[in-house]
Amino acid sequence: MSQPVDFVVAIPARYAASRLPGKPLRLLGGRPLVLRVAERALLAGAREVWVATDDARIADALQGLDGVQVAMTAASHASGTDRLAECARQAGWSDDTVVVNLQGDEPFAPAEGIRAVAEALVYSGAAMATLATPVEDAETLFDPNVVKVVRQQNLDALYFSRAPIPWHRDAFAQSRERLSGPHWLRHIGIYAYRAGFLQQFAALPPGTLEQLESLEQLRVLEAGHRLSVALSPAAFPPGIDTPEDLARAEGWLARREIDGGTTVA
Repeated sequence: MSQPVDFVVAIPARYAASRLPGKPLRLLGGRPLVLRVAERALLAGAREVWVATDDARIADALQGLDGVQVAMTAASHASGTDRLAECARQAGWSDDTVVVNLQGDEPFAPAEGIRAVAEALVYSGAAMATLATPVEDAETLFDPNVVKVVRQQNLDALYFSRAPIPWHRDAFAQSRERLSGPHWLRHIGIYAYRAGFLQQFAALPPGTLEQLESLEQLRVLEAGHRLSVALSPAAFPPGIDTPEDLARAEGWLARREIDGGTTVA
């Protein structure tokens, strides 16, 4: 049996989200989103859990949650990666530290998935790792807000896109209403990298592909680095980006409570 992977979790939590202002403090089941996300990281067994934020109100919401530390970072960061690079410097992590970037809008992130992305990084030897899950319907495949990924035989990413890749020429010529075969993967926006590569990634200039697709992970591929893509071992519900997403999450949480299921913390 393989040894458990030692890792830390860093959660970028910017207050001024464009589509859902104040998102980290929006309530889900009466509790702030950022608090729920931090608890998911603790349940996954991370050695350290940090929230990297630019707003004291987010830090205040985490007061009293044992095991979670806060890095107050610059409001000027262009991306969560830049924010986490500053967090890593504040935390004093060595270059070899395995860092899991858990987005601050993932209140239902499964503990198994958080551990799996850290394991994918270590066992693949890639510079960076992420997760994916099969696409189950055509509506999801053709939704530009859902990022798709294509993998090589060694499970490294070939490309990420908002477009429906790979394009099944013959099947889509007949119909785009249903899928034919298990050819498509939805990208899950959780990442793992060593702290040293995190600094290198943040220092890279934005690539052309990244700017065209508005997908930061393409910067890694365009610069020639390996990015391993593992399948999530557990259901990984989409994150919360809009008021509609938040309403759906409230409904999902309520149904689990009514059904007597174990609600995610």
